Amino acid sequence: MIVGTAGHIDHGKTTLIRALTGVDTDRLEEEKKRGISIQLGYAYTPLPDGQILGFIDVPGHERLVHTMVAGATGIDFGLLIVAADDGVMPQTREHLAVLQLLGLQAGAIVLSKADRADAARIESVKAELQALVQGSFLDNAPIFVVDALSADKPGLEALRQHLHAQAMQSTKQDGNGYFRLAIDRVFTLQGHGTLVTGTVHDGVLDLDGPAMDLRLMPRGTPVRVRSIHAQNQASRQARAGQRCALNLGGIDVQDIERGDWLADARCFIPSTRIDVELSLLDKDIPALRTWSPWHIHMGAAHLTAHAVPLDGESLQPGQTGKVQLVFDRPICSMTGERFILRNAQASETVGGGIVLDPNAPDRKRRSTTRLAWLDALAQWTRGGPLEGLLAQAPYGLDEATLLRLSGGSQQGLSAPANARWHTGSRPQSQPILLSDARLEALCQHIESVMLQFHERNPDEPGLSISRLRRMAAPTMPDAIWQLLTEYLLSEQRLAQQGAWLHTPGHRVTLSPEDQALATALLPLIEAGRFDPPWTRDLAKETEAPEEQTRNVLRRLVRQGELFQIVHDLFYHRRQIAVLANIVKELHSGQGVSAAQFRDATGLGRKRAIQILEFFDRVGYTRRVRDRHVLRGEAWAAAD
Repeated sequence: MIVGTAGHIDHGKTTLIRALTGVDTDRLEEEKKRGISIQLGYAYTPLPDGQILGFIDVPGHERLVHTMVAGATGIDFGLLIVAADDGVMPQTREHLAVLQLLGLQAGAIVLSKADRADAARIESVKAELQALVQGSFLDNAPIFVVDALSADKPGLEALRQHLHAQAMQSTKQDGNGYFRLAIDRVFTLQGHGTLVTGTVHDGVLDLDGPAMDLRLMPRGTPVRVRSIHAQNQASRQARAGQRCALNLGGIDVQDIERGDWLADARCFIPSTRIDVELSLLDKDIPALRTWSPWHIHMGAAHLTAHAVPLDGESLQPGQTGKVQLVFDRPICSMTGERFILRNAQASETVGGGIVLDPNAPDRKRRSTTRLAWLDALAQWTRGGPLEGLLAQAPYGLDEATLLRLSGGSQQGLSAPANARWHTGSRPQSQPILLSDARLEALCQHIESVMLQFHERNPDEPGLSISRLRRMAAPTMPDAIWQLLTEYLLSEQRLAQQGAWLHTPGHRVTLSPEDQALATALLPLIEAGRFDPPWTRDLAKETEAPEEQTRNVLRRLVRQGELFQIVHDLFYHRRQIAVLANIVKELHSGQGVSAAQFRDATGLGRKRAIQILEFFDRVGYTRRVRDRHVLRGEAWAAAD
């Protein structure tokens, strides 16, 4: 368990921690000279069960509240400290508000410097404190009267016993999510190199376990951990809830900033926009209006952002609402993460909230469907059922997205009633969770588009996969589109002939005379491989009229047997499949040039260009300057 102090400057926070642990958390010479904490201080003490109880000593000065917030985001237990002679002071109220906004659930109150007040004064301050904490997480919390400098310390001993009992009874974080540590300090140590310290928010880093793809975020720089100190002891593991120091390899100290994350590569997608649920304190502060500037404290980071209210023109003091925060550089956050909001001058805490969507869009952010999605996320972060989230996901939820939203935790991700996980046939396919109702609605929509096409174009064999997608679901992610088309084919709700998808009952037929001519034409065209005969040559070979030959060839295109490259030049579907695979093999991520394709096929430059332009037309490739780049979609002709 990590205990964090809170309270006004010079109310005895550092002295109390020294009395409880024997550790002086004022490390800087200036701190000792001025008698105040400037940076976060840390102390540790062993527990009877062998665990380590950690303390974070935060500054109480009003100009150092940002440092206090950085420490508070990683604590499990809040210790509100108030001097008996001063009573409740401005930073007492602000620190309490910070702990409340960060969602802290457990804590206690310490009435320090008891030697400076008589019994009547102590009772008066107790009453003042009880009024202050009413309705907060410290409502009904125990109050310990302590003189940390006295040799006779019954109050101190009672506090120590209470903290030990709370630590041993506290629910241990299971750490089953993605590992992530918020970096609050970075430095070098002679003989060791780069070191970072911070609080592990989730997951487990095990130096003896399977290798983890660990990144410095938001930069995405790969890092290697050489050694770990957890709760001030050498360890082979860093676990959720622990204060840790990590010795890093492969990165210089100047490449790391306070507020960065050390995290599993799957944990974050950096973004400049996040959607949040924000609560403003009920005090004399300005309303939050569109594009107003604010200071944000999240994890160990101090950031600046502009705010855009999502469900109204403004957010008034005392109100809670959805807001988009827009940052000037990419940041990392996670659904359910708490943050603190301070005013534009960074002089006052004005609110706080919880992250809903860490990768928010910049368009249609106030649409009805978008707000419904955020409502579902808000309910889910409070322990609501997965069904509510799934109902607002238009294309279901793929496993990677759902795990990222849950921080990597598998708990609660089993398919709810009337929903199933589906996986496509590609080796890299991500499982997708879809409700039965959503799956059926998406399938019916695709079938409807196909039927409408057949009604308008009865002589056409069907639609290519890429064209059907552009007509039915242009914004649908690749994974769900592949899954749906495979599902419709497997359930025989769609059929496939060559490159074309069509409804099972749809047929384009030939007359007996045309069928006989087609039977003669197809072998001649396939035998021509990459340089098949032109229409006039085919007509001479079969002794058929040229116009009839041309009409039959076009009908064979509709049936998916042939492809028309240019006027009067038709290729057999199997040869087109071979040419498509040649393009794929030549593709190195930079596209294929006409010269490369010409040399690989033995064709002339003009014919090579004609075939590449055909691939552009049908959606297999796209032209980027002088090269042809694969679109990345499955293409049925390439069988």
